[in-house]
Parts: sequence; structure tokens; C-alpha cells
Amino acid sequence: MSFSKAITGMDRSGSFRIYMGITTSAVQQAHMLHGTSPLATHLLGRALTGTGLFGLMLREPGFKVTLQFKGDGPAEQVLCTADSAGNVKGYVANPQADLPPKEDGSPDVGGALGTGILTCIRDTGTAEPYVGKVDLVSGEIAEDLTYYFLASEQQNTLVSLGVKLDENGGAAGAGGMIIQVLPDALDEAIDALEAWLPLIPSLSVLAAEMPSDATEDEIPEIMREFMRRAFSGMPEEYAVDPLDILPLDWNCDCSEERLEEVLISLGSKEISAIIEEDGEAEVTCQFCGKSYHFDKPHLEALRMKCITRKMN
Repeated sequence: MSFSKAITGMDRSGSFRIYMGITTSAVQQAHMLHGTSPLATHLLGRALTGTGLFGLMLREPGFKVTLQFKGDGPAEQVLCTADSAGNVKGYVANPQADLPPKEDGSPDVGGALGTGILTCIRDTGTAEPYVGKVDLVSGEIAEDLTYYFLASEQQNTLVSLGVKLDENGGAAGAGGMIIQVLPDALDEAIDALEAWLPLIPSLSVLAAEMPSDATEDEIPEIMREFMRRAFSGMPEEYAVDPLDILPLDWNCDCSEERLEEVLISLGSKEISAIIEEDGEAEVTCQFCGKSYHFDKPHLEALRMKCITRKMN
């Protein structure tokens, strides 16, 4: 049984911080729920991993981030949301998106998205969430997130994401990292990091090589080994030390109450039309596929709630 978990680290000079994750379990769960094609699994898996790590970077309890990659390619869009507690979920608009591989044999993730926009919504408990938008650089997810951090948040950041498929098109290994350059970083440390990055082992391959039948007690050391192997070529003075082990896995928090709010957002007139035309409603969560049934009395109660809110 695969697992998903994250780990933080920092180099010994205090020049850069790292968030790394093995997300095999989360990506496999998404693949099974959405029945994704191999290309869509690569796309959604990378987006889930990047969004999940981004959520952990928010740190404060209750903070959330939503990333929407929307383009003119066959996948149309992929949307993922994560919180600071390590819960992540997502979906791809066209889970059967397919394209021939690129000339080097790698999946055409960028072509699946095409040209478009990355929208980031950060909910930090204020009245209005922060919304940032940038053009998609390549549709490859990691490159788009790297550009987002620089253009929208003025943060020198590097993002690396990957998914390795098994013979059935599911996730054999999935992983990623976000590296943030810290204030007062040493030029020598950043030079050493830049020299090592082209040589870093594939994170998805490393994730696939980690023991999948590990117990909860064994996972922390597996995660530390995952980070050590990824940065094994760094000079001793800038070596990366593993720090905290963090939760990171698929979790859809949909509920009847949340889907009620979706219906209420339609307005009393629209709910009245549903009552008159169908007498009931079936609302399905886009993230996990769970359906919620609302009968006529329930819809009428929601319509009254709409009217009451409007009056207040």
C-alpha cells in the first residue's frame, strides 16, 4: 500500500528552505476516483503535488490555497485545493485527455493544457481571499508554479514535480519539491544548489523506490532518506538537513452542508425553477464524485434561506 507524506528541510547555511513530498497515495486515489487517462494522471498528479506542498507553506491553521490551471488544450483545466494541514483534492475537467508523447518520449502535459491562465486563490481568513493570475508558461505545472512565485509573489522559488505510472496507468510513484531562497542567502550556497539541480534524481522514480508497505513508525525515516538521496550531491557546508515530517494526502471534505451552500449560491429564483421543473436535485462533488440528494422539502427550505439572507 503506497503512502503520501511531506518533509521540510534546510541547508546548513540557512540559504534555502525545502518542502518535499511523496504523493503516490494521493495521486493514485485521484486516478481511481476520476478514471484518468495516463496523460491526465500525469497532469493531475503534478498539480495535486504542487498544490499540496503550497498548502503546507501557508502554515497557519485553516489557511487554504486553490490553484486553477486553465488552457485551450484537450484537458481544458485542472483545479486543486489544499490546506495548511496537508489535505489536498483536485480534478481535471477532461479526465480522458490524450495526446501522443513528445519526441523524447515524455508525456505532453504542456500540450494537454495548452495556452491559458494560472489562477491562485489564497484564503487566509480575511474577508476577501488573495487572488493572483499569471499566464501559463508551458502548462508543465512545475514551470508555471515557479513563474507564479516569481511574478506574483516576488519569491525566488524552484518547483519540481513528477509522476511515474505503473503498468495499469496508475501511480507507481509521485513526488515533488518546492525550494525557497531565503533572505540573506549566501551566493555560494545558491551556486552549489544550481549546480546540483540538473543532476538531482527523478523525484517520481525515488518515490517509487521507497518501501510502499511501510508502517507509520517507519515512514519518518523513509522521508528523511528520500530527502537525503535527493540532495546527496550537495557540498558538506550546504548539505540539506531533514526537519519536520508533515501530513500530506488526499482528503475531500465535501458534505451536505457544503453542497447546500452551492445551491443557495444559485439564488432563490433558480432554486424555484428546479423545484418546478424537477421537484428534486442531485448534486455531485466534482472532487470525489459523491452525490447528494435534495428532495422538494429540502429545496424549499434552501429557497427560504436564500430569501432570508437577502432580506438581512
